[in-house]
Amino acid sequence: MLFRNDSTLEGNTVHPTRHIKQRMSQRGISKEMVNLVIAHGVIQDDKYVVGRKEALQLIRALDNERRVLTKILDKGGVEVVTEGDALITAYNRNSKNNWQ
Repeated sequence: MLFRNDSTLEGNTVHPTRHIKQRMSQRGISKEMVNLVIAHGVIQDDKYVVGRKEALQLIRALDNERRVLTKILDKGGVEVVTEGDALITAYNRNSKNNWQ
């Protein structure tokens, strides 16, 4: 869900109210923060929550993804071949045509 004029949240159309815009401005909360909380937050009643613990877990997960993406970049990319629900093979992009 992206916080724009109107968005969907759990299949329902939602829109930011004047109240949330005012409170976000007063509290230094950006649209990006709201988007992240909605995307990754824990649902508690009618709220989405990202506390310190969840934020640290997300940072660790992103750090891991960055590490893996750096390895993929070093290989010039990686391709995975599938057929239906089967994983057939994987190879480095920069070595794709080495066998020809």
